[in-house]
Amino acid sequence: MDTPLQYLPVLIVGFATSLGLTPLSRSVAIWLGVVDKPTLARKIHTDHKPLMGGLAIFVGVALSLLLFSPPQHIAELLAILAGATALSITGLLDDRFNLAWRIRLIVMVSAALIVILAGIQIRLFNSPLLDIPLTLIWIVALTNATNFLDNMDGLTAGLSAIASGFFLLLALMQGQILVSLLAAAVFGSAFGFLAYNFNPASTFMGDMGALVLGYVLSIVAIKLQFAHQPLGVTWMIPVFVLFLPIFDINLVVWTRLSEGRSPVEGGKDHTSHRIMVLGFNQRRTTLILYGLCAFFGTLAVLISAAAPEVGVRLGAAGFGLIAALYVGMIWIRQRYQKKA
Repeated sequence: MDTPLQYLPVLIVGFATSLGLTPLSRSVAIWLGVVDKPTLARKIHTDHKPLMGGLAIFVGVALSLLLFSPPQHIAELLAILAGATALSITGLLDDRFNLAWRIRLIVMVSAALIVILAGIQIRLFNSPLLDIPLTLIWIVALTNATNFLDNMDGLTAGLSAIASGFFLLLALMQGQILVSLLAAAVFGSAFGFLAYNFNPASTFMGDMGALVLGYVLSIVAIKLQFAHQPLGVTWMIPVFVLFLPIFDINLVVWTRLSEGRSPVEGGKDHTSHRIMVLGFNQRRTTLILYGLCAFFGTLAVLISAAAPEVGVRLGAAGFGLIAALYVGMIWIRQRYQKKA
């Protein structure tokens, strides 16, 4: 097992960079007019919030990786940073000019293809004809899912910090250098930004940050490997670590399609909105979702350390809980929320 201390500088640089640059990014956002305006149908904040916090997150991740990257992983890291840079720029343009969803999708697919060409891909079927499309779908879906989740103060930043923390622990247990580097960089950068983004937030990360975080986390999940567990068990581990964005995007897309709306149309139909309608405020809702992320992250760690047959049982129990939660969210929508 690698020592956690060797990744502490990566974490510290990401944290300090994000923490230090966020006030500057907030001022730049106000100067450029990159602000999130409240709309009754889609937003829960009531005043204009500067975006571009994602600039601080992106620089924090990129700087920490560039400073501490070992030579044997430089090609993969450069590919990851190239895709993250494209997504960061696209996110900024979308925050300012509201780009068409097709443009965003093209950039997401291109960013995914960059890392696939660098050799980063899911190897579930050991067939490029199946594994490459699956990798493409996974990266694009997770990038979108994390962006979807950015609908409440501190939610995406906190989720990213929690998920990357569990990925860092899992990678250290397996002695994986690249995954540990990526996870430490995301953890530090997301946590540094969270100081300004937790409710009541003074700034938002915008698409510029959410797209980058989802992209890097999706790649961390692909790169995470387990030498002593069968594939029939290990595929569940990253799914549980990234439980919330996967759960939320499936819930939202199903809801909008079933209500005759476009999946890309905004609305107050996310998991967070459904918890709030039960009477919780933003801060308590966020903490409840943090707790769920921590619970399923802990379950992922237990599965990784358990005997395969025990891991299968734990995974089945976890998916049973997710199914029950899904049914509960549908009931809340039908019982308490008006159709948008």
